[in-house]
Amino acid sequence: MKKAFVILLAVAAAASLAAGQTAPPKAMLPVLTTSAGQSNDVNALNIVLEEADIKYDYCDVPTPEMVAAGVGLGNKQSAEGFHVESTTDPAKFPKGTPFKAIMVAIGSSLKGMGASGLTIETEEARVKKVLEYCKKNKILVVAVHVGGEAGRGPAGSDNERMIDTVAPLADFIVVTTDSNKDGRFSKIAEKGKIPFQQIGYALGLVDIVKKMFN
Repeated sequence: MKKAFVILLAVAAAASLAAGQTAPPKAMLPVLTTSAGQSNDVNALNIVLEEADIKYDYCDVPTPEMVAAGVGLGNKQSAEGFHVESTTDPAKFPKGTPFKAIMVAIGSSLKGMGASGLTIETEEARVKKVLEYCKKNKILVVAVHVGGEAGRGPAGSDNERMIDTVAPLADFIVVTTDSNKDGRFSKIAEKGKIPFQQIGYALGLVDIVKKMFN
């Protein structure tokens, strides 16, 4: 899946145009990546970080307790419906080092949530608890939506509910043009005075994360 997405990114690279409204905030490592809604968009986010040579910890369904455990996520192991991964450099950030940033890929998948034993209601509650912990402990929250128009939906849909859960609590929102055709993310950013950038394609995230973490 990751290999296929890399090929798609390469095809889109020449056409990728950043249309950012504000400069991305400076961020510190270590960083955790995760999903809000359990779609495959989190794989795109992880690939972007790899392309930018940014090391990260990843979990699809972390709890506040796992986030609090820092790098290594409390030594949790992958299992059915639960995935963890760490490329974080242990020499720079040993296990237990507190996370300084979390990047959240917004995108709902009934199949993905079902595989993790989640409903839209339990996923909303989980994500909200994680983000509230991050806000309370000054962990930078970056909301990402690269699913485009297909990753949206009518008012009240699972995808829109995930947007409502994550975006207003973000410290920075970055989305692709197709994800923001109706200006929904722009309006959330404006209302909450949240730094915001819009990019042509997911590949545009590479330069953004490089600027954020370097």
